Amino acid sequence: MQFPAWYREKLLSTIATIDTELVAQAIAWMKEARSANRALFVSGNGGSAATAAHFVCDMVKGASMGQPARFRIVALGQNLPTLTAYSNDLSYADALVEELKNFAQPGDVYMAISGSGNSPNVVRAMEYAKELGCRTMALTGRDGGKLGQLAELNIHVPEPHMGRIEDAHHIICHMICYCFMDQENGEAG
Repeated sequence: MQFPAWYREKLLSTIATIDTELVAQAIAWMKEARSANRALFVSGNGGSAATAAHFVCDMVKGASMGQPARFRIVALGQNLPTLTAYSNDLSYADALVEELKNFAQPGDVYMAISGSGNSPNVVRAMEYAKELGCRTMALTGRDGGKLGQLAELNIHVPEPHMGRIEDAHHIICHMICYCFMDQENGEAG
């Protein structure tokens, strides 16, 4: 079997582990946040930061455009000068939590994306969000790590391979945003 076919088979098995009931719960929380004009904050590192930014783009434009209510959603860590200033003056582990301190309010939603579930900066932001009274959710892989234990809602992909974890997280994000894009426009069940 060629590698692409092997990878596809492994990926299909990984996707089958996604708990769609938990994804539906995340969608419900986001609907509630939108209805209450609450903010949503999303973060990650590396590929997970890219997933967070892509998800926010889909929610800001695709899931909000033309709708009577729009999402107030931000990807933390995307402002490079802010990220590097906090990283230089404090530490990289503090960069996301310090940004969150500027904007988060009780009742907002914090969503952390981490394949390992152990990235110190997203964990610290999760701890702060919980203390503040935000709803907390995580997309994790492997054993769920610290984030899986901290989050009120953990959508866990029990897969050791980082590529397939990231693939599954991207699919989960599309399940969420396309629920708003397709279902609210009457295009899906």
